[in-house]
Amino acid sequence: MLTHTPKSTAMRYSVLALAAGLGLAAGSAQAQEDKGTVELAYVEWSSEVASTNVVRAVLEQQGYDVEINSLSASAMWQAIAHGDADAMVAAWLPTTHEDYMEQTQDSVEDLGPNFEGTKLGLVVSADSELESIEDINDHADELNGEIIGIDPGAGLMSQTETVIEEYGLDVDLRSGSGATMTSALGTAIENDEPIVVTGWTPHWKFSRWDLKYLDDPKNVYGDAERIHTVVRTGLEEDMPEAYAILDNFHWTPEQMGEVMLMNQEEDADPYENAQKWVEDNQDVVEEWLAD
Repeated sequence: MLTHTPKSTAMRYSVLALAAGLGLAAGSAQAQEDKGTVELAYVEWSSEVASTNVVRAVLEQQGYDVEINSLSASAMWQAIAHGDADAMVAAWLPTTHEDYMEQTQDSVEDLGPNFEGTKLGLVVSADSELESIEDINDHADELNGEIIGIDPGAGLMSQTETVIEEYGLDVDLRSGSGATMTSALGTAIENDEPIVVTGWTPHWKFSRWDLKYLDDPKNVYGDAERIHTVVRTGLEEDMPEAYAILDNFHWTPEQMGEVMLMNQEEDADPYENAQKWVEDNQDVVEEWLAD
């Protein structure tokens, strides 16, 4: 027996079939965009907060889920070496993180510098009477017998301990964090009080205040360094596109400075600022996506 399907019913079936097809297509497209999760480790330095969030924004733009984890310098290197994190764009070489690189070199891959023009040393207000590290002992009492440092796991701190020993300084190195260091620096400048802090370039404090590095005639802090991208062994095989983006990532002091200054605004969100910078600088981002 032949049956006749009313035209309205047939149309309804067609619409449902089309919707189902579109749903499958959308699901397929979504699956194509889901490229997996990239885990980025970093140290809580203003430069590395800027770099890591920018890389996060670029990778997410390309369809990756990205998780970022703030760690001490030692833990950051160990996370990459053990495969607990995929990459970092925060390796200061060849001096600051030299020991960490030696300990993990068989388990990590160095993709080379993503930033050039760094500097490490002791920093004072530009109008300070101190000109050289050798002058510190003459002003130890005014400095409360202290150099203000950052987190104790940072390579800069161990280098500063060496500086104190090499120069025979009669001061202690006070550990804390990057935030406590800049807070102490700002308070001292506001009150016109002498202070010596551990410092590095790039850092937003050089844009906010008029500062200078103390001369290091013994060159204990070494020459200018570069910030490298380091990834776990096997990332290229597991996530070749993410690996290529990380390998291509490179920016200038001016570009990093833009993001760092944005991050110092009241209630600033480093991730949102990174997203905005990426949107406004697609010509730069396209170079990182070249491969």
